Amino acid sequence: MDFELSEELKMVQSLARDFVGQQLKPLERDILGRAADLHDARAYLPAEKEAELIKMVKDMGMWGIGVPEELGGAGLSSLGVCIVEEELAGSVVPFNFGDVTPILFDCDAEQRREFLLLAINNEKRPYLALMENDSKSNLSDVKTKAEKVDGHYVINGEKLSFSRKSNDYFGVVFAMAEKGMTCFLVDKDTPGFSISDCEEETGWHSQIREPLTLVFKDCRVSKKNMLGDEGKAFYLGGGWLPQRRVIRGARCVGIARRLLEEAAVRAQSTESFGQAIYHRGHIQAALADIAMNIHAARLMVYEAACKVDSGKSIFREAALVKLYTTQMVRMVADRVAHIFNGPPNDNGLTIEQLCRHATQAGFADIVLERQRGIIARDILKGLKV
Repeated sequence: MDFELSEELKMVQSLARDFVGQQLKPLERDILGRAADLHDARAYLPAEKEAELIKMVKDMGMWGIGVPEELGGAGLSSLGVCIVEEELAGSVVPFNFGDVTPILFDCDAEQRREFLLLAINNEKRPYLALMENDSKSNLSDVKTKAEKVDGHYVINGEKLSFSRKSNDYFGVVFAMAEKGMTCFLVDKDTPGFSISDCEEETGWHSQIREPLTLVFKDCRVSKKNMLGDEGKAFYLGGGWLPQRRVIRGARCVGIARRLLEEAAVRAQSTESFGQAIYHRGHIQAALADIAMNIHAARLMVYEAACKVDSGKSIFREAALVKLYTTQMVRMVADRVAHIFNGPPNDNGLTIEQLCRHATQAGFADIVLERQRGIIARDILKGLKV
């Protein structure tokens, strides 16, 4: 087994690392806020700065890294995407290299021109609308309905989207049709489709993203706007799901690595009783535990990504990666808090934002329980053979 990256992937890694170090990290203070009361903190980069960065990435030939070439992306290998995502996750600046939900990879030829290519080129933002406002509702009790009328579908209901607000957008809407859950691509100018007022927060509260509410009132959409088949919405992008879990694992590794870097600086620069705190055994133990777990997580991510690139199934490996890396990055945040001598939750600190990302990684614990279930069932299936 060769653990050495190819020269091509080393170049990709170097390009991504230089971009993060030279272009994104210098912008972190602008995102976190410079004023004493942090009233100038912001959730996103200014549009003109973001456009400038996007042009840089396109000139590098790395825009749309996770989108297959035949669909208009850069078509980087799974391992290459993981390497880039690890680097990007090391900054608190919200910027990616053209990440698009793989649900849209199931677009037909016409839908690719009208929706997918515009999403890849950042000309239109897809609002992924799966969840609904009732927190108690589950996917088997979706209230948004799509009724078939005269060859069209009439959608009624409200959906939530955690996508970034944009002037030009379309909804990727999950609604219950006669045959079950169905997905529709609904352009912003479609009559009956609106977004409830949602003003962007300023100051430190802007870091907490509130969902957009997508409102559908007798919204009439053509059958050609249906993504995939009626009743088959949950199968969309299914072939990409294991790979996405591995990519999320790579992001966890990137967050953890940056946390380790910040913790090492803290250990060297902070003194207690006349000497730097890194001389203390418990600080050294914390740093060692962090480094060990990051190394193990990265190896898991790389192995799974290599299997994807060789055409192998990673059903169990993807669940293992998501479970382990999510637990790992949360442990790292806890150890770093220990090194900082308490929860690093002072608003405006890079370390606070990183820890926030770490504790939110993987979303709810129920998601991790699902990964445990996948792994356990696969083990038991293997024992029965």
